[in-house]
Amino acid sequence: MAVGSIIGFDINDKVCQVSYYDERKQEPRTLEVAADNFQIPLLLSIFDEKWSFGREAKKMATLGRGHTATDLWDKACAQDKVHMGDKEYEAVWLLAKFMTVILEPFQPIEYLTFSVPKADEDIRGMLKRIGVHLGIAKNAVMIQDYKESFCHYMFYQPKELWKYEAALFYCDRSKVEAYMLRQLKPPSQREQAVFVTVDKVAEAQMEELASVYPVLNVDKAKYADERFKNFIEGVFEKKLISSVFLTGEGFENNWYPNSLRVLCNGRRAFMGNNMYSKGACYAAYRCILDNDDGPVYLDETKMIEQISLKMRVRGQETWYPLVSWGAQWYESDKQWEVLLEDSSDIEVHIESLSNGKLRIQPVSLIGVPKRKNYSVRIRISTLFINERLCKVTFKDVGFGDFFPPSGFETEVELQLGGNNGQFNSLL
Repeated sequence: MAVGSIIGFDINDKVCQVSYYDERKQEPRTLEVAADNFQIPLLLSIFDEKWSFGREAKKMATLGRGHTATDLWDKACAQDKVHMGDKEYEAVWLLAKFMTVILEPFQPIEYLTFSVPKADEDIRGMLKRIGVHLGIAKNAVMIQDYKESFCHYMFYQPKELWKYEAALFYCDRSKVEAYMLRQLKPPSQREQAVFVTVDKVAEAQMEELASVYPVLNVDKAKYADERFKNFIEGVFEKKLISSVFLTGEGFENNWYPNSLRVLCNGRRAFMGNNMYSKGACYAAYRCILDNDDGPVYLDETKMIEQISLKMRVRGQETWYPLVSWGAQWYESDKQWEVLLEDSSDIEVHIESLSNGKLRIQPVSLIGVPKRKNYSVRIRISTLFINERLCKVTFKDVGFGDFFPPSGFETEVELQLGGNNGQFNSLL
C-alpha cells in the first residue's frame, strides 16, 4: 500500500484538513499548507479554465481573477446551485471538485474517513457519494463526527493518557466546550473488549473572547482567563483526569496562563488543531487490520447488540459477528458465502451490552440438500429495515458446476432495541 493511500479528511463550514498514513513512520502525517499550518480555507476558484483551492483561491479572489465559490459546505448540504461566471454548478459537484484537486497527489486512495462536526444521514449519504466520485470503493468510505475522531486519535496514544477520563476543550471566538472520553462498563463484555464514549459535559459563552482573538486585549484576556479557570475547575470536580487536549482557533493566543496551570496540575496537556484529521486517518487505517481487537466506540447511533454465527475461520472455530457492537445499523447490510459443515439447524446469537443477556434464534435448514460436508454453499445476507429490525437471509447458491442451487431460502427477523425496548440504552 503506497504512502498516502489511507486518508483522514476533516471538513467543516470554514476549513478542511488532510492527514495521510505514513507507513514508514506508522502514524498519520498532516498536509502542511504553510509552516505549521494545516488549515485549508474552503474556497474554490476557476481562472482560464484552471481550478485552484484554499489559499490560492483566496489570492485569486483578492486579485479579482476568475470566479470564486465560497460557503461550499453549507451550500452542498443545502443542495444549492452556485453561479460562477456564466456557468451554474451543483454545490455538491463543486465540493467534490474541491476534494479532487486537494487529494490528487494521494491517488489512488484505498481508504478514506471524513471527520465532520456532526454527522446525520444526509451528510453521510452526500460524503459517501463524493467518495465514490473520487474513485474509492463505497465500503472504504467512512464518515464520523468529531467526538468519534477524538476517540480514534486517543486509541493510538499511550494508554496512560486515557487510563481514567481524558478531557477535550474546544474554543472559538465566542465559546468554550468541554468533552470527556470515558470507558464504559457494560454488564457483559466480550473477553477483554474495551468500550468507550465521549460526552459533552459543559459549554460556556464568553463574549470577551472576541477581543482576545486575534488581537490580545490584556484586560479582557485576564477576565477570560479567570472565567476559563473557573469553568475548568467545575468540569474537573470529582473526576480523575489522565490528560487534557486543547483545540480550536480560540487557543491560539496565550491568554490563559492561570487556566493552563490548572489544566496541567497532575496531568499532561496537549494543544493542536489536527487531532480530528489524524483520528479519521487512524479510523481508516483500522479498516485494513485483519484482527482489530482495539477499543470500540459507542454513542447513541451505534449498535449495542451483536449478531453472531458459529463459524470456522482460518481453521479456528469462533462466533463470527455478522453485525458488531459499535456498528452503524444503516451501514451493516452485508453478504457472506459459507460452506456448511453439516445440515443441522443454525443458531443465531444476539448478545446485548445493555443487559448482558444472550438471545438465541434457531434457523431451520429443512430443505437443504443432503451432501458431504463443505459441498453446500450458503449466501448469508443482513438487511436492516430500520434501526430496530434486521432480516438475516440464508440462501443455497449452488456449488460451482457440481451442484446447481436447490432453491432453498429462508430468513429470520431479529427485533433489536437495547434494554427494555430502548434502543442504545447503554449510554
